[in-house]
Amino acid sequence: MAEPEQPRSREEVQQQLKEVQELLARHKLVEGLVHRQDMPRHDLVENLVHKQHVGELSRRLDALHPADIADLLETLPLEERLFIWELVRAERDGEILLEVSDAVRESLIETMAPEELRAAAEQLDADELADLAPDLPEAVMEDVYLSLDLEERAQLRAAMSYPEDAVGALMEFEMVTVREDVTLEVVLRYLRRFEALPDHTDQLFVIDREEKLRGVLPINSLLINDPEAEVASVMISDPLSLRPDDKANEAASAFERYDLVSAPVVTSDGRLMGRVTVADVVDFIREDADAEILGNAGLREEEDIFAPVLDSVRNRWAWLAINLITAFVASRVIGIFEGSIEKLVALAALMPIVAGIGGNSGNQTITMIVRAMAMGEISHEGAMRLLKKETGVALFNGIVWGGLLGVAAWLLYGGWQLGVVMTAATTLNLLLAAAMGVFIPMAMQRFGRDPALGSSVLITACTDSGGFFIFLGLATLFLL
Repeated sequence: MAEPEQPRSREEVQQQLKEVQELLARHKLVEGLVHRQDMPRHDLVENLVHKQHVGELSRRLDALHPADIADLLETLPLEERLFIWELVRAERDGEILLEVSDAVRESLIETMAPEELRAAAEQLDADELADLAPDLPEAVMEDVYLSLDLEERAQLRAAMSYPEDAVGALMEFEMVTVREDVTLEVVLRYLRRFEALPDHTDQLFVIDREEKLRGVLPINSLLINDPEAEVASVMISDPLSLRPDDKANEAASAFERYDLVSAPVVTSDGRLMGRVTVADVVDFIREDADAEILGNAGLREEEDIFAPVLDSVRNRWAWLAINLITAFVASRVIGIFEGSIEKLVALAALMPIVAGIGGNSGNQTITMIVRAMAMGEISHEGAMRLLKKETGVALFNGIVWGGLLGVAAWLLYGGWQLGVVMTAATTLNLLLAAAMGVFIPMAMQRFGRDPALGSSVLITACTDSGGFFIFLGLATLFLL
């Protein structure tokens, strides 16, 4: 049986996935034609065609990396997804369940028998099992927990005791440790006993008899120094280390700043618990970015694009309801000035411009603020400085772009007063957008909410209603 391939280039992966999709489509087409044919030994022919296509699909899937199979499953409608899932070798189920999105994982788990889920979970390490555990039925998880040895149970409890945005949730336990009083030659002989080193092993962790971290031994130092030298003489004695309750985004910043491949995770008394690798950090950054994109659009969670209609409705309705309310508020603001719009029709044509430029500017501000908050670059104490800076940007843009809009309004409608009102309204709405762009994410974080969740909906509501009110109010005061 073919061994799963190593990771390939994106172009090669896309080509492989396209071939599998084409083979699947051909399988459905041919089976449909054969099923409708009236011929001798119809069942035998249909069975042979089915086996031929299934065999070819199975061979193609065996050659794919688990992450690529996960991508394939996410691109298929539910019926085809489950057909492909049945063709995946059982010993690869656990790896693939970890790779697929939460929504797709849920659809796959629903079709699996308890014994299949147990078998898939038992293939995983404790840190991987902790990622999968929330999606598994309690009875299955209890059976899997009882099948672990004492050390693995302790590791699983430790991994599951931390929130998703903590280093402890990213931590893995597979690592290589050595003592500081042995020679490099002893360490090399020890490493040769491994069939393979844990992924992303760029350094070994040096511990004492109480398992406290003494330092790290980079692999390059191990290879280039005298084999008779002791570990203590070449190790880095004060390495960057993480605590399990540190924020994951702070760890991600450290990995980026210092170009880390791995970092030890230690307890408050210095005892080595595990390590975080660059792969764990990349996964966290990707998931965090996905959550931020969805949150900005007002989506509560990642959605399976082929999910049933009712599931998608439940995921989207909350912020749509809020948006409906804010749109109604904006319409009432316009309603207040119906008389002004009737007297000067140009207002109806110009007011969407004021609201639109304010919404765009507000979204720019809020995106910058949310990103800076995620990277730990700002705090509540810096809010006033940020507000001053964004106010300055808004004032400059308002004068420049508002002035251009004012000139355009003057030329189009022949009234310099209308141009002045357009310039003033644009500037004031940009200032409102800047203030709300800083205030909304700060307020949401202060109240323990995700700053990105629905932020674009809220900023658009403020700039639409505020922009209409400012523009029509000024026009009513100075033009009518």
